[in-house]
Amino acid sequence: IRAAAVCGEAHLSVIMLTVFVVVVALVSQTAAHYTPDWTSLDARPLPSWYDEAKLGIFIHWGVFSVPGFGSEWFWWHWQGQQPPDQKYVNYMSQNYPPGFTYPEFARQFHAQFFNPDEWADIFKASGAKYVVLTAKHHEGFTNWESPNSWNWNSVDTGPHRDLVGDLAEAVRNRSLHYGLYNSLYEWFHPLYLIDKKNGFKTQEFVLQKLLPELYNMVVRYRPEVIWSDGDWEAPDTYWNSTEFLAWLYNDSPVKDTVVTNDRWGAGCACKHGGYYNCEDKYTPGQLPTHKWEKCTSVDTLSWGYRRNMKMNELLPLAAIIEDLVRTVAFGGNYLLNVGPTPDGMIPPLFEERLRGLGDWLEVNGQAIYSSKPWRVQSENTTVPVWYTSKGLTVYAILTAKPPMSTVKLLAPKASAITQVKKQCCPCLYSELKNMNKFLLICFYLLPRCSWWGIPHLYLGPQSTPVVALLSFCQSCLTLLLRHGRLNWT
Repeated sequence: IRAAAVCGEAHLSVIMLTVFVVVVALVSQTAAHYTPDWTSLDARPLPSWYDEAKLGIFIHWGVFSVPGFGSEWFWWHWQGQQPPDQKYVNYMSQNYPPGFTYPEFARQFHAQFFNPDEWADIFKASGAKYVVLTAKHHEGFTNWESPNSWNWNSVDTGPHRDLVGDLAEAVRNRSLHYGLYNSLYEWFHPLYLIDKKNGFKTQEFVLQKLLPELYNMVVRYRPEVIWSDGDWEAPDTYWNSTEFLAWLYNDSPVKDTVVTNDRWGAGCACKHGGYYNCEDKYTPGQLPTHKWEKCTSVDTLSWGYRRNMKMNELLPLAAIIEDLVRTVAFGGNYLLNVGPTPDGMIPPLFEERLRGLGDWLEVNGQAIYSSKPWRVQSENTTVPVWYTSKGLTVYAILTAKPPMSTVKLLAPKASAITQVKKQCCPCLYSELKNMNKFLLICFYLLPRCSWWGIPHLYLGPQSTPVVALLSFCQSCLTLLLRHGRLNWT
């Protein structure tokens, strides 16, 4: 009896010790405290949802959408840079009366057709997992009722509605993460110009405008992404970036889920922050050691809406998918931008690209979402191939037409237990040799291009050409015909 009692006490002690260890571990995770310095802030783990998401939609929308000419830097090119860009000067003199000022464009920013539910449906259909809207660009106009931007916001003038809040509700109702872009500097704000003249030795703009607005924005809208920009003219000490980020990570309402980028002061890009942007349209040539994101735009010449954009200035769907695949293979996220019109419409050509991307991801998303870079990211022997992985599963994504019906993959080494499955392309196969563990290879092809020939496989309600096959097996034909998704040309 005594021995049993001792054993029972020992067993109870082990249980209590185990519970104590678990509790301590949980407390240590939730009670992590970050100090306002880069050593501490850079050590914060990135919330897992971000790496799993892979794809986001960027939205550049503001007063700059009204002139819709050149780019979202319209005001700067017209009246900021010296000498002014003559192209913008001529545009204004030819289309607007003498004395017309940039703030007058705000009254024409009506957003009368803005339907946040329609936007959110498009973003959901694109396959994106998060959305980032411009809360404030360099012009200083806020798309919400900022108390620090009186009469220069979307509630006091223009649309007379809370654009940030309206879209937040619609996006979250579709289980998408919601983020906000915020420019640190403002081209023509009087307090910023004073600080700039003082060599950024004073912080009137930061203390009276920027920081109160940032804190208010986070508390009010709880963004899970803060996409900072406009930082390069001054060091992070001027912006008080580390103090803000310490509050964001320790005490804000999104402290456990928020992610941030690396634009927090001159010299911070690709060095400090959450994930790295490094530069616009950043495209590394090898696997980076830090989580990163490529931001790019469907309109190759602008982030904001342009009334005079041309078809050949837009990224084709095939190029977008190939860019996504390359980015994910190298461990990055892909943030694809669209610029809505001032009346609140997403241009049909942009919507077509987004829905086409979603059609491709509906079939091939298992090779993208929650994937990790493989030991080899790409090879280009018989055909360009990009690799992603998930556990012991490896995905091979083809980005060009195979020259023959046989695709040879040199990087994977197979064994007798290797299984090869061909997603949407059941009659292609791979020659694999010498691997000692389970391996699953899935093939994915890009949208139709001129060299793919016929037949074509069409997916989606708008019959968007998504995958071109060299041949079909009976099971694939049966499946496609059953769902009415096969169209011959």
